[in-house]
Amino acid sequence: MTAVASPQRQGLSLKRQLLLWLLLPQLVLLLVGGALAYRVALKYAEKAIDQSLTQSVRSLSRQVKPIGSGLLIDFPRAAQDIIEQDPTDRVSYMVSSPPGSFLLGNAKLPGPAEPLVIRTGEAMLYNTRIDGKPMRIALLELAYGEADSPQRMRVQVAKSLAVQRRLTAQLIADMLLPLLLLGALLSVLVYSGISRGLKPLIRLQAQLGDRHSPTLSALSPIELTQAPQEVYALATAVNQLLSAVRRSLGQEKRFLNDAAHQLRTPLAGLISQTELALTETDPQALRSRLNKVLSGAQRSAHLVHQLLSLASNEVDVKLQPLDVAALVRDVARDWTPKAVKNNIDLGFEGADHLMVAGEALLLGEALNNLIDNALTYAGPGSEVTLSARTFEDQVVLEVRDNGVGLSPQDLPHVFERFWRASDVPGGCGLGLAIVNEIAQRHGGIAVVLPAVPQGLRVQLLLPRINTTQAPKS
Repeated sequence: MTAVASPQRQGLSLKRQLLLWLLLPQLVLLLVGGALAYRVALKYAEKAIDQSLTQSVRSLSRQVKPIGSGLLIDFPRAAQDIIEQDPTDRVSYMVSSPPGSFLLGNAKLPGPAEPLVIRTGEAMLYNTRIDGKPMRIALLELAYGEADSPQRMRVQVAKSLAVQRRLTAQLIADMLLPLLLLGALLSVLVYSGISRGLKPLIRLQAQLGDRHSPTLSALSPIELTQAPQEVYALATAVNQLLSAVRRSLGQEKRFLNDAAHQLRTPLAGLISQTELALTETDPQALRSRLNKVLSGAQRSAHLVHQLLSLASNEVDVKLQPLDVAALVRDVARDWTPKAVKNNIDLGFEGADHLMVAGEALLLGEALNNLIDNALTYAGPGSEVTLSARTFEDQVVLEVRDNGVGLSPQDLPHVFERFWRASDVPGGCGLGLAIVNEIAQRHGGIAVVLPAVPQGLRVQLLLPRINTTQAPKS
């Protein structure tokens, strides 16, 4: 059963996310500011009412003058009219002595619901409800009378809290209306700024969206004449990616062309030799033709194997701790029969154990290619030596022979695909290219050097690890 990838969910656009992150906090701050402004306005309105009530209760107390054990009330009609002049904000008052016994006023006002410590001559303020309406009351008690017959008088002035609410609402309206206008203007500016700031991304999207063609010309660099630093960095990263893809596609195209050319030659030879073999009547000539067909088929099979090895190197592999010294000995042991058959002395020298982060099959394929090249081109009677040693923080795997070697002009080309310096049959010019690819996949390099006094040395330089180190992948 094949796994089906779940479709990716498309989230909010960057523009909407920016608007949410910029305008939503602005709205929250506006609401919090409005609540704080309401509390501040309420506090100052309550303070203004308290000052007014305190002044009123003291003024009214001065109109009631103690005379001996009695009271002289001097409360002219004009003063009463001033207190009661606003019908929507009527001020209620009451004079009682002893406290709670009505003497004078236009309403009976209750005392504080909660027990308060009432100090003589000090105005006290409290809230209550009269006829279902919230009221603010100022209370002042005074002492009078003879020393042997002390008396107490309570003066109360009440005012509706409707004025407080009206004043608070007016203050809030005066404060919030400019804030709302400024918030709306700021929102417009934020929206315009985001739209303007995202234009380079829209241009980048348009340039990438127009590149539907799979040709190399569609991978040309993106051009942004003016862009913010972040968008410019993004465009630079995309250009680097396009450049890498362009190089990869170019290499793949060249590789396919070269592979097609290399396969065409042996296949054409197979066809021609087969056609000639079908017309042969002499058994000896027919056998000769069939030997040529076999040789061409073996060369084609070898080429296909090399092409598959080269393709498999591009698949992601997981590198594990690997004892390459043991791997080199095992590979040398496998090639010993062929070396003996070709009259070549094949040997190994070096350390017993060397650890690298590697993949055994790939490194084994690289060593097989190096030994195959050495046995093929060194010639009978030569010596081929495999070695594994360390150099600083690297592991050096080397295949050395004392054959004819290569000229200095040929050394820079040995790792090129399908490049051959010899006409000896059997090769296809991919072995050392595969070795180079495998070395790079392991974080190392492959180098080729002339041997002294003659011959060729091919080395794989790989990063060395300790047994306690985690492998690199």
